[in-house]
Amino acid sequence: MRTSDDDVLYIESCRYIEGEVDLPGDKSISHRAIILSSIAKGRSSIRGIQKGKDCLATIGCMRKLGVKIKEENNKLIVDGAGMDGLKEPEDVLNCKNSGTTMRILSGVLAAQRFYSVLTGDSSLRKRPMRRIIDPLSMMGAEILAREGFFPPLSIRGGNLRGINYTLPVASAQVKSCLILAGLYARGKTRIREPFLSRDHTERMLRYMGVKLDKKDLEIEISGGQELEARDLFIPGDISSGAFFAGAAAILKGSCVVLKKVGINPTRSLFLKVLEDMGADVKIHDRKVICEEEVAEVEVRGTGDLKGIRISENLIPQIIDEIPILAVVACFARGKTLIEGAMELRVKETDRIKALV
Repeated sequence: MRTSDDDVLYIESCRYIEGEVDLPGDKSISHRAIILSSIAKGRSSIRGIQKGKDCLATIGCMRKLGVKIKEENNKLIVDGAGMDGLKEPEDVLNCKNSGTTMRILSGVLAAQRFYSVLTGDSSLRKRPMRRIIDPLSMMGAEILAREGFFPPLSIRGGNLRGINYTLPVASAQVKSCLILAGLYARGKTRIREPFLSRDHTERMLRYMGVKLDKKDLEIEISGGQELEARDLFIPGDISSGAFFAGAAAILKGSCVVLKKVGINPTRSLFLKVLEDMGADVKIHDRKVICEEEVAEVEVRGTGDLKGIRISENLIPQIIDEIPILAVVACFARGKTLIEGAMELRVKETDRIKALV
């Protein structure tokens, strides 16, 4: 790989790739660690936090809500304000390009006794928010949005009540929003999702002392619980590692090892899909840290990939990896069928349009 004087990037072809990859911290877990530590009582230390723009947007929003956050010795130190300690922001909360920030934080703000406004960049202001506005309104929050239920969101929080709610679309962001709102609500909140989605919020809440009941696709949480400040470790981001793993799967003779990567069962289905397509995938040094499964993942290219069918019920668990899977499928024998991936059209970009 080389660059010219005008900073154009040239990538030279190769027969195979090999090496070890140290990945940035998992973005999904990082968002949750920042928000949950902010409403816990006491000081949390977060090691391995991702420092991308989305997570920096979450940090910026929590600071505007009065939470003291600083970086110290390669750790993020969060002095939690407690469940009722957030302050009314003096300015609009800018989520930049992060839908995760806007959706999950809305669940917390819906219960605060103050006024807040959430906005974002031009891309985020085109993303659908009715999926959180409707259930939060049912719980008692007052939320206004632009026509079509697009951001900015104006939130007047208050006393929330628990509800029974079935998500029309499986979404970890919406589920997490309602779980956090349920922590503040009177009574119990029951959430049912049509298909299994990533469960980082549930795992981290348990690690921070919150009791919730989960059976199959249904979650029940009682309001009035407090979060305990904890030291947290963020594993490597498997969605970032997917591109290296996909490249190794395509090129015969390749071997890539993803170091200290999260292999949460609701996130690592991508590896099973690669294996089903014919790649050689091995898991080494498996362990559980802060309720999250972590391991070293080895992917080898066999030179014999085949097309497979990926059904709709699996999509929520590989939503961020579908673009690279589509690339891998181009090098497989036969057809690969990916069903029910409509959510890709309402991400930061229309990922289906970008691929086809």
